[in-house]
Amino acid sequence: MTIFRWIVGVVAAFLALGGLFGLVLYIGFESDLWLQRARRFRHGIWVLALFWFNVEVWGRVAWTIWTWNKA
Repeated sequence: MTIFRWIVGVVAAFLALGGLFGLVLYIGFESDLWLQRARRFRHGIWVLALFWFNVEVWGRVAWTIWTWNKA
């Protein structure tokens, strides 16, 4: 799970940098295209966070079911 968390963290960081870059370009040039791109990056971060949470929770559920009567 640690590798998965690192991968999700790195992808989220790149999406955040892309969103910040798009927002700065929107402010600088007042182009609606860059605002739309910044919003898409923000939505990507949200989807990634929900995916990470889902994998964490259901991974724990699956692990608990798998090891329930092993002792």
